[in-house]
Amino acid sequence: MQLKGKTVVVIGFARTGLEVARFLALRQARVIVTDRRPMPELQSEVASLAGLPVSLRLGEEAPDCLGGVDLVVPSPGVGADHPLLRQAWRRGIEIASEIELAARFMQFPLIAVTGTNGKSTTTSLIGAMLKESGLKSFVGGNIGVPLIHFADAPWDWGVVEVSSFQLEWTRRFRPRIAVLLNLSEDHLDRYASFTAYVAAKERLFQAQGPQDVAVLNRDDPWVWRARTRIRSRVISFGWSQAEAGVTATRDEIVWHDPSGVERFALAGVKIAGVHNIENLMAAIAVARTVGVQAPVIRRVMEEFSGLEHRLEFVSEKNGVRFYNDSKATNVGAVVKSLMSFSAPVILLAGGVDKHGDYGVLEREMRRVVKKLVLYGAAKQKIYERLGHLTQTAVVGGFEEAVREAAASAAPGDVVLLSPACSSFDMFQNYEERGRAFKELVRRL
Repeated sequence: MQLKGKTVVVIGFARTGLEVARFLALRQARVIVTDRRPMPELQSEVASLAGLPVSLRLGEEAPDCLGGVDLVVPSPGVGADHPLLRQAWRRGIEIASEIELAARFMQFPLIAVTGTNGKSTTTSLIGAMLKESGLKSFVGGNIGVPLIHFADAPWDWGVVEVSSFQLEWTRRFRPRIAVLLNLSEDHLDRYASFTAYVAAKERLFQAQGPQDVAVLNRDDPWVWRARTRIRSRVISFGWSQAEAGVTATRDEIVWHDPSGVERFALAGVKIAGVHNIENLMAAIAVARTVGVQAPVIRRVMEEFSGLEHRLEFVSEKNGVRFYNDSKATNVGAVVKSLMSFSAPVILLAGGVDKHGDYGVLEREMRRVVKKLVLYGAAKQKIYERLGHLTQTAVVGGFEEAVREAAASAAPGDVVLLSPACSSFDMFQNYEERGRAFKELVRRL
C-alpha cells in the first residue's frame, strides 16, 4: 500500500491511534488525528509525536476534516456510529482498522487468536511456545503493543490477540493460523445482537484460503458452526473425543495427527481452571501445527504461571483463599471461573452492565456460591436476576464489597472477584480494578 502523499484521518488518540499516527507519518502520509478529549488530557500522547508532521484536532468531533481524505483508521474503541465514520461511509472513503492496515505491510505469517474469553492467556502461551522453540516471534495486538508496531520488520511468526472491535473494518487481514476459542454474550452495549457480535468475530476467517488453518472449539456450538462458513483447513480442540486434533481429560491433553499421538500430562501445570485446559488445548494445536516439538510444549506448560487478573491467586488469610479474576468482564468468563472451584465461593460481582444474560450463571451459582456480594452500577440488575439463589449483600462501594466478602468467609472458603461487568463506573480499566482488589486484600 502506497502511503506517501495520502491523507489519512486517525480517529482516537489512545495507544492504537498513537502507533498508527506514527507509522503513517514516518511513511510520509498526511496525518490528521482527531479525539473528543481535549489537549490537556492528551499531553503525553502529543509529546510522543514531537517532530512528526501530524495535525491534531482535539476536543471536538472535527466534522470538517474529511475533505480530500483517502483513508480513515478508527481506533478499536470507536464504534461504527461515530459521526466521522458515518460520514466517511456515505462519501465512499476507505475505512480500515489498525490490524487491516498493518496486514498490508507484513511479510511474515501471523497467528491470530480471538474469542469471548481466554484470548490473552492463549496468545501468551502460544508466544511462549514459539519463543522457547527458538523462533523469532512477538506477542502483541489487543494484549499489548499494537500489531502495526511490528508490521514491516522481519519475523518468523507474529502472535496477536484480536478483538471483535479490531475485526470490524477488516477485509484483507489474513492470519496463517486463526483461533476462535469460544463465543458467549459480550459487548451487547456495542452490538445490536449476539448474532452481530458473532459475525464480527468470524471476520477473522474471511480472507483465509485452503492453505490456511482455523483452530476451532468443537464443544462450543457457535464456534463449531463457523466451520461451515470458512475455506481454511480446520483443526479442532475440545473435551469431546475426536479422531484428529486435540482432546483432553482432567489428567492429560492428547494431540492426534496422521503421524501419531502425543500426550501432555497436566500434573505439573501451574495455571488453574477448566478454562485454562481449553486454552492449553488451543495453544498446543497451534504450536504443533507450526512445528514446535513436544518437549518444548511440555516445558512451557509447566513453567507458565498465568497472567495477572485472570483467576490470579492473591493470598491465603486465615484459611481463606483470595482470587483476582478482574478480567472476567462478561458472564461467560464468570461461569468458567466458578467451574474451577469445588470449595464454597464468596463471589464479588458488579460494575457497568454489558447487557449479557446473568441467568447463565444460575447453575454454577447454585452449585458453589455461598454468598454473592454486589457493588457498582449493575448491582441492582444482578440482584434481581440472581439474588434469590444464595445469601446476597448489596453494598455501596468496592472497598466495602471486599470487606463484606472477607468477613463472610470461613476457613476453606474462596473469595473470588469475578465481576461479569466492565469496570468503568469506578476504575479506568479492569487492571486498575484488579490491583485495587489485591491491595485491599493485603490490608485485611
